[in-house]
Amino acid sequence: MPMHIHLSDLYANMQEQLEHAPTALDGQLAIELVDRLRPSDTKNTDEIYKKFDVFVQSLLITPNAALTLQAYILRLINQYKQSGLYSDSGILSQDGFWNQLSKRMGAYVLPSIIDHKDLRSLIGQVFHQKSDKYWLDAIDDHRWEQLFQIIGQSNGNIEYKRAIYAEMIKAITVLSYRISGIGLYPEFINAQPELTEYESPFLVQNREIVDFIEKYKQQHYTGHEVAVIEPPDASQALVMFDQCRDVVLKIRRATKRIGVSLSLTYLLSLLEQCLDRIELLLNIVVADQNLRHRALGELLKDITEANYSEKSVRALLSTNSELVALQVTENASKTGEHYVSTDKKGFLGMYKAAAGAGAIIAIMATLKTLAARFTLAPLMQAFVYSMNYSLGFVLIHILHFTVATKQPAMTAAALAATVQQRRGSKNAQLAELAALIINIVRTQFIAILGNISIAIPVAAFIAFLWQMNLHEPLMTNAKAAKTLHDLNPFTSLAVPHAAIAGVCLFLSGLIAGYFDNMAVYRKVGPRLKMDSRLLKLMGQERLNKFADYIERNLGALAGNFLFGIMLGSMGTIGFILGLPLDIRHIAFASANFIQGLMTINGSPDIGLIIVSFMGVLLIGLTNLFVSFTLTIIVALRARRVRFEQWKPLAKLVMTHFLTRPSDFFWPPKRPLEIDDQHPSIEKTKN
Repeated sequence: MPMHIHLSDLYANMQEQLEHAPTALDGQLAIELVDRLRPSDTKNTDEIYKKFDVFVQSLLITPNAALTLQAYILRLINQYKQSGLYSDSGILSQDGFWNQLSKRMGAYVLPSIIDHKDLRSLIGQVFHQKSDKYWLDAIDDHRWEQLFQIIGQSNGNIEYKRAIYAEMIKAITVLSYRISGIGLYPEFINAQPELTEYESPFLVQNREIVDFIEKYKQQHYTGHEVAVIEPPDASQALVMFDQCRDVVLKIRRATKRIGVSLSLTYLLSLLEQCLDRIELLLNIVVADQNLRHRALGELLKDITEANYSEKSVRALLSTNSELVALQVTENASKTGEHYVSTDKKGFLGMYKAAAGAGAIIAIMATLKTLAARFTLAPLMQAFVYSMNYSLGFVLIHILHFTVATKQPAMTAAALAATVQQRRGSKNAQLAELAALIINIVRTQFIAILGNISIAIPVAAFIAFLWQMNLHEPLMTNAKAAKTLHDLNPFTSLAVPHAAIAGVCLFLSGLIAGYFDNMAVYRKVGPRLKMDSRLLKLMGQERLNKFADYIERNLGALAGNFLFGIMLGSMGTIGFILGLPLDIRHIAFASANFIQGLMTINGSPDIGLIIVSFMGVLLIGLTNLFVSFTLTIIVALRARRVRFEQWKPLAKLVMTHFLTRPSDFFWPPKRPLEIDDQHPSIEKTKN
């Protein structure tokens, strides 16, 4: 079905304005043109293409339409200040991350002043819908080339073209000096010390750009010569831009080894944006016709998207958080590899580590029960509970034991890293993922079993010893009844509280990754070794061992300690806010379960035992599900990966469960191999 868009009246109105008011054109006609071209559904590519093709066709069949539109656009643009649009729009400010964040947040409260003489204000009026960037981005290069070839086929309006090119040259100059300045930042040089050993490409590119601009200005065009005289060559400058990109790539790779800060992330993002924009402008000014037309389309898309993204707090956070989030989850994924066993030796080793943690957790649960007997102010109570959890979790890590629920935040990051890698065929990738998931499930199962199987008897033994030696139950009857009630998934908030604990587990994983990154980036180990006070106290040999241990384990220690604070203070936060906030953790719930049953008056009936144990299991599943889901979402986004084949993967895992269920609970004799005949992974980068 042909699509009809009436544009002839707009061309006639443009011609009338050009004749009667050539120096004071009204931008309303440009707004009306885009309104007619805008699709009703910005994701409907058929409608986008049809409207765009009808627009191009109207320029061909309407007499003088292309010449009129060219003159109207060029003169309209020249009525505004332009260079700021080309050099700044869509590019992060050099103010830095925190200044930009405060400015953008402040603009929500008190809007910024708009300069109506700036070309950016016209762009905001013409492309006034946030969805405009989507349909503009859907238009392919071929269509942009076709449009700008038709509009630009006339050699008229030479002075207006020159004026626009002159503004672009100004923007190129600004961007070149900006790139040089970023390359001289101390933090940038610290990340790539080689920049001081040879001539920096960030400085050389500026020399090449200055030389290019001098030659460009020396050429004097007259009449229609602009169409035939070859502009000066910018190829050497483009070569230097490629070298600048190589340096950026080296630094991004080095961040896995040296760590990364928010300010360095900001500089890298800013530098990449400047390089992209200056190449785009050079292509418009000096490239061949087809490349120029594609660059014009790209510039239009960039500045339209920037009209909204440069005001958005979310866009700023998204731009700057990816590398930091990648670094955080990268550390977590390396740790997560140790939480996945593939053979019987690793499987039994995981049980032993989990069993050791189970014994300590039983003691921690008992200490919390005893601490609850004290009448303390809310903040002091939160402190006591937090120290009990925090020091206990730190001790578990120091002794190389494992808390089962800490695993998902780590293994999810390892799973995301596997999704990102391209190894073998797509079917093989899906099979590899399925095998990893089965190994994760089996390792998680034995870890939970290790925690519970030891926590329950140790907690029971402590309750028995307490009763035998002190001749009083560990819990009062009321406390025991409340403890068991809190485990009932039907009459209490056990499951929502378990979800809160899952969020805390997720946050502790991020915190661990953050401190691991900080330990490397801030050179914590070498700095500890140079501390004169510690040297006098410990001696050089012990200090070296201590510093190496802290550098390797700072993330885990900080993550465990802060996780304990989150668990210990959540109930107090809920009390202060008047909200039903609390946590339920499977290992502690299992210890509380057995101690509650042993101290309640009379023999507990079978129904109470079943319901309470069911609550323990549901608490565990909720802990695992929430922390795993949140972590894998962050890990995939940090890697700019979109995984679209969850259903085939789930089907593959479920089929394996139905055919060989033992692999989910006991390691197979030979390494796990999965025959995949299902659709494969689709991985796309933004």
